Amino acid sequence: MDFGKWQLAKTTMKQISSDIDAYLATLNAENRAALEKLRRSIKAALLGAEECIAYGIPAFRWNGKSVAGFSASKNHCSYFPMSGSVVAALQEELKKYDSSKGTIRFPASKPLSTALVKKLVKARLAEIEDKSKPKPKRGKAT
Repeated sequence: MDFGKWQLAKTTMKQISSDIDAYLATLNAENRAALEKLRRSIKAALLGAEECIAYGIPAFRWNGKSVAGFSASKNHCSYFPMSGSVVAALQEELKKYDSSKGTIRFPASKPLSTALVKKLVKARLAEIEDKSKPKPKRGKAT
């Protein structure tokens, strides 16, 4: 299965979950354990979220908006907050991790804590909520 080119337009939730399980099954034991822990932490922080494949990686959606994703590479695992501003907002908590605007990288031997994942998810949800609020209408200049 080529995880970089999934087409999931007609996939059921059970199939998506099994596709994520299939993705995890391709990983070495250490990466798989770290990402399974991360998956559980995201699910706990985001009750009722929809698991999906977004941008070719396992991810979670809330009300149609991507909230979090994860993947593994040879030398690290990654958490994707699906927003560059989340990393910036939590930069103090993330200073011990290698991060960029949209990615937090961590060694599989030191997975992200459940408390940190909860903060990341809550920050993303707050951002989504803020963006969904109607903007005040500007009055016409006279």
